[in-house]
Amino acid sequence: MPFLLKMAEEGGGDWEIHLRTLSSSARDSNFSNDPASDSSLLHSVRKLIQLCKSENSENLIARVYPQLNKIFQRSVSSISQSRSSCGLLLLAILQFFIDYGEFVLHDADPSLRTFLRSCLSREFADPVVAEATLDFLNLNKRKILLAFPTLLPQFYPLMLKLIAWNGEKLEKPFLRVFPGLMSPGSFLPLFISLVDFPVLTVALEKVEKSSGPLIGSSIATIQKSAAPEMLLALMDEAYTGSTIGDGGADSESEDNNSITSDPLFLELLKDENDGLAQRHWTSPGMEAALQAAISTPSDRLKQALKMAPRLLDVYFTIALHDVNQSLKCALIPMLLDRNSKLFPDKVFSYEVRKRLLNFILAAFHQSPEFVAILKKPIVDRLGEAYDSPEKTELALQLCWAIGEHGGGGASHKDAARELFESLELLLYENLSSSRLGVGDSVLGSSSTTVRRSSQSRLLCFVVTAIAKIATHHRELLPRARVSLGKVAHSRISDARVWKRARDYLGLMNEPAICLSVLGPSGPTSGSILKPGTINWSEGKTKIIANIPFYILGGQEGLPHHDFSLMDIIPANKAH
Repeated sequence: MPFLLKMAEEGGGDWEIHLRTLSSSARDSNFSNDPASDSSLLHSVRKLIQLCKSENSENLIARVYPQLNKIFQRSVSSISQSRSSCGLLLLAILQFFIDYGEFVLHDADPSLRTFLRSCLSREFADPVVAEATLDFLNLNKRKILLAFPTLLPQFYPLMLKLIAWNGEKLEKPFLRVFPGLMSPGSFLPLFISLVDFPVLTVALEKVEKSSGPLIGSSIATIQKSAAPEMLLALMDEAYTGSTIGDGGADSESEDNNSITSDPLFLELLKDENDGLAQRHWTSPGMEAALQAAISTPSDRLKQALKMAPRLLDVYFTIALHDVNQSLKCALIPMLLDRNSKLFPDKVFSYEVRKRLLNFILAAFHQSPEFVAILKKPIVDRLGEAYDSPEKTELALQLCWAIGEHGGGGASHKDAARELFESLELLLYENLSSSRLGVGDSVLGSSSTTVRRSSQSRLLCFVVTAIAKIATHHRELLPRARVSLGKVAHSRISDARVWKRARDYLGLMNEPAICLSVLGPSGPTSGSILKPGTINWSEGKTKIIANIPFYILGGQEGLPHHDFSLMDIIPANKAH
């Protein structure tokens, strides 16, 4: 055989040794029950795969394949009893399956799923295996996404466990893999998992605390700690309802019970995507665990708090450009709900909420009809405007979106009317209850001042939204004039509120100007832009003079585009 002749010329006795090592491990031998315990096997597998690539010998590929397939199957079957890590060995064999699967008629999909389900689920905490897995996925990303598009989306919870445990040192290779985790079936549940990313880290750390370290000096110490078995037991309870057995006399029963009794932690620790799950943020176990974690955050948790917003950035960028309309529309109510249900860290909550609001506004700008389609959850959030500062900010942004997009556009008059009525209710509630009235000022506390300022800001947006939606839908103008008139004549409101209402009433008396200022900034739903309306979104494409036109108006002679500054600026001011 040509490749054997070449090996002989190059001192190829070593290659024969590798072939014999492979054949010996594939047959019944001392290593048959645990192939990974043979330290020379991985080296031999890598050398032979390297030779297959360099020689491109079909004969060698056909000779090596049966041995590699047997070793793969035996390694997988012995994982539960193995004291050695088989992750690197399986990844090397998987690379062969992907490279030469078509030639040897081997479908790599079942092998990849077996690796993720049986091996990586136990060894994700091993930093060497974790890094090698990400390198493998990045190297073969194109092939995997084209040939096995549902593989990574199915196992995205396992991949999140991997990055949650290994932290920022693997963030860059993980971000290159991350887009492959998104598919129509994983898009919505993946958002929930990203928002709860720090909670996943807390859950993993509690497993380590109650069952021993997940990471040791070798895989043997991990196996002895029974921590991987703890994860599998938690998964089994989540799927089957069976009860996890006693952790032993040395286990910390209080911590163990607090995690296993809370369904949120059980659902977080799964390895595969099984769709959306209801998560109860008010459960006692959940609250106690999060408060304990945030009081003394670990380095791993601190890293998770920093990584989660960056992962959301990638998620929302893909969502805006590559996800269909129905999924984006279904995501927005979830964002509205989770805006007030975040991990209790101030910086993390601020960063995540900022991204949630930015995406909501970007989605409404991209598809204004979403405002009408989602009127029910929007109205519900307006009704919660004063429950907390974060809900006030959300309501404020929703008011802006309602006004900016005319309640969904000209073709959604019924929805626009309902949204207008909700804005009216929010406005009248404040006027009648004197939320910003003189009585509050007697208190004089800083908290009252902050609350009044926040409510004034919200009402300014409500007043603007009422004026804008009425400009979009002129049948609402009489009601808008009544609403704004009541605010303008009210002296219990903040001056900024009633002055703004008065200004909008003045604009409404000049329909052409009002349409230009408060009307749609561009044609919506294919309609033609009305005469006299300025398309402000095109401002960056127009030539705008830095010198006001009224200065040029009185000039004679040369055209206005061919002038000297000295012609219009007095000499004594030119210097």
